[in-house]
Formats: sequence, C-alpha cells, structure tokens
Amino acid sequence: MTPLERLRIEKAAADCGFEMTPEPVGKALRLRSARFPEWVDVEPLAGTTFRVSAPPMLLQSNGSADSSTAMGLSDLYGVLRVAAARGRTMPNRVADQFRESTASLPRSTEAERLVVERVGQDVFRGALLDYWQGRCCVTGLDVPELLRASHIKPWAQCDSDDQRLDVFNGLLLAPHVDALFDGGWISFDLDGGVVLSPLLTASARSSLGVRTDWRVVGLTALHRPYLGHHNLHQLRRR
Repeated sequence: MTPLERLRIEKAAADCGFEMTPEPVGKALRLRSARFPEWVDVEPLAGTTFRVSAPPMLLQSNGSADSSTAMGLSDLYGVLRVAAARGRTMPNRVADQFRESTASLPRSTEAERLVVERVGQDVFRGALLDYWQGRCCVTGLDVPELLRASHIKPWAQCDSDDQRLDVFNGLLLAPHVDALFDGGWISFDLDGGVVLSPLLTASARSSLGVRTDWRVVGLTALHRPYLGHHNLHQLRRR
C-alpha cells in the first residue's frame, strides 16, 4: 500500500463515520468507529479501485456477501457511508438509544407517555434518515424535510420497543408514498415490488401518480418479516 493510497483511505474513513485511527490488516486498512463494534477492511487494488470487506449486513449486498469492489473514490465513499449508517442503526441499537434518553422521563400520565412516544418517534426518524442516507427508498426524493419515517408494522401493533425502533421496521418515504403505504392502499412484496390494493382504482392511481414499477431500493432480509405483516394485515382488500 502506497502512502497516497493510505491517505485516500484514511480520509474516506474519517469523512464517512469511521473516526478511529485505521489499523493495517494484511494488505488492507481496518476501519472502526466508537459507535458500533463492526469493522470494515479496505484494500487498494489497481488504480483507484478498492476491495471492501465487512460483516455482510454493513454492505449494500442484501446481507449475503462479505465483500464488494468500489470502482473509484466516489464509489468507496458511498459504500463506507452506507456501512457506517448500518452499523449505527443495527437492530436494538436505536432502541437502546431511546431507552437511555428516556430513562429519567416520567410515564405516570397519558400526557407523559405521549412525550416518551414522541421521543421514540424522533429517534426512529433520525435512524431512518441515517440508514436510508436521506433519500426516499422508493422514489429517490432527497429533501429530508419532506420525507416521512414510516413504520412497516405499525407502532401500536409492535410487541416491544425493540420492534418499534427497529430500523428494519421502517421505510423512509416521500409524503405521497407514505400516505398510501400507511393507509394500506399500497404495500411491497418480499422482493420490494409494489403491491396495489384492489380498492385503488385506475383513476385514483393516475391522479396520485402511483407507478406499477415502484420498488424499495436497498431491501434486506431483515425487512421481509415486517413487509410480510404489512402485506397480510395492512393492505386494503375490501
């Protein structure tokens, strides 16, 4: 590894959320963050191509591969940003953050419980903005102020805070997609393709701009149980 290659990797690591000093591991540099225990190894190949190795759920591979190739620095930055976001929002970590931030809040009255719930929803929204990199996972809209943190399995139907605040129980959606999804007018199948309610007429679909090629981009295996629940219990059928 040349000094220039090392400098490039170290800068990418710092810019993308791996704030700890990288350590050499074979031909790669191992990147770490104090915010999560997983690691990412980056090995320079020819030119500005890099091999990125990590636990599968940190990569953009639907959780099945433990390495990918970044073609250029821009691609490397993209891979590392996603890996860091996924590390920060792995299951239970968001719920642990919520429990820590609300441990001292009273819950004896309905008003107090609503305050705690609002904190949870704010934490959940922040986690989804992080996980989905500030873009609607269906349309690609990238105006964070317009995006909605949509539960797949509704908050009230969840069995625990771990479910309510599981980043895989959420989709970051444009407002019109969120309204349709939350209302059960659309759902998504286990591969991410849109499923339309039979009650949503062709005229309504046209007026709302609903497209039959809508798809959740970046779906993982951990989203599928929640999507199965939504498709079965939330989609309007009559």
